Parts: sequence; structure tokens; C-alpha cells
Amino acid sequence: MLIHPATEPTDDGSPTLVHPLLGERYHSCHGAVTESRHTFIDAGLAQCARPRVSIFEMGFGSGLNALLSLMYATEHQTDITYHAIDLYPVDPSVCRTLSYPELTGCDRELFHALHDAPWGRLTAITDRFTILKRECDIADYRFDHTYDIAYWDAFAPDSTPEAWSCEVFGRLHRHMSPGGILVTYCAKGSVKQALRQAGFSVTRLPGAPGKRHMVRAVAAL
Repeated sequence: MLIHPATEPTDDGSPTLVHPLLGERYHSCHGAVTESRHTFIDAGLAQCARPRVSIFEMGFGSGLNALLSLMYATEHQTDITYHAIDLYPVDPSVCRTLSYPELTGCDRELFHALHDAPWGRLTAITDRFTILKRECDIADYRFDHTYDIAYWDAFAPDSTPEAWSCEVFGRLHRHMSPGGILVTYCAKGSVKQALRQAGFSVTRLPGAPGKRHMVRAVAAL
């Protein structure tokens, strides 16, 4: 089921979406692009020194994390396979109104291609970036790939507690490569505890503007 979130500005001039059912913002009100770069690219993808990287994203949403990862693949000549799930896919017509390409310096057609890629089918966006989007609930999801990076960008634990459970993190951990990295904006104590119980080594890092902390969790070597 496609949804049609409202759009609102954030402090760095980039827009975010507001989920029509949950009432949650998709990004920080202090800066959507700033938060995504800080949390998922700088603290996550940039820490993985591999020529080929497999990424799992919990919550495809606006496609901003995927766009920044695609740009990273081009800039750093890294081959990226990107798997994302979302229970409430955003209507592509809404995403076409977002100014992320202009704000990040990316070709708008590439941003459109991320959203136009059919759900459930592996699709090459560039010669270095391939994406597979699945419309499903993380509670029912069975991982079938090994990942080097996980972007945990689910809505807050109070809104979607099932996405932050030890059981879910344990299933993910079994499909992380040795030394694989999970990054998330959320540094709540119960989330850190669930990650540790699932087998991750957890480190609290400075958060993006407006957030004191974020989390980077590493799978055992």
C-alpha cells in the first residue's frame, strides 16, 4: 500500500516527510540530509574499507539514505548491493517533489530511478549500484543475504517496538559479515541492550545536530 506523507522543512534546508499513520518524521527536524550523512554514511558506510559492499536498510522511506549511498559508490568507486524493506512504501510522486538531488549535487534522474525501481526485483541503477526493495514487515522478514552494513532507520522504538527487538537484531546478526557494522540514530538504553544480547559490540557516538548520541554496533569477527 502506497502512502502519501506530508512534507515539511528541516533546519538545514532539506525536507523531511511525516508519516500519515504514525505521525512520525522520517528524519531529524534539525536537518534531514545532515543527519543521514552523519549517521549512515560517515559513521557507517565510510568505515567499511571494502571494494564491494552489501547494505541492508530497515526503512527505505524517502530514499535519502539510498541516494547518498549511490553517490558514495560513484565517488569512491565502490560496488554496492543495496537491500531495503519498508512496510509503508512512499508514493514515488511524493518523492519526486523532494529537493534532495539539488541539495546533494546528484542527478535527479538517478533519484527518480531509485523510486521507480520495481519492488521485489533486483535493479541496477548504475554500473556500481544495484538495489532490491521489498514491501514487508521486519517482524516477518527472513534475511537471505550476508550484509557488511546495516542502516537501522526504523521509526522510533515507542512507535515500532517490534523493529528494535533482540529477536530481530539476532536474525540480522546471523547474516552480518564478520566485523559488519550496524548504525542507527537511536541510542536508547533498551536498544543498546537488545543489540548486545543479539551479539553486537555496541559503541555510543556523538549524534547528528540536535541529538546527543547515536549508536554503531559491530558484529563479532
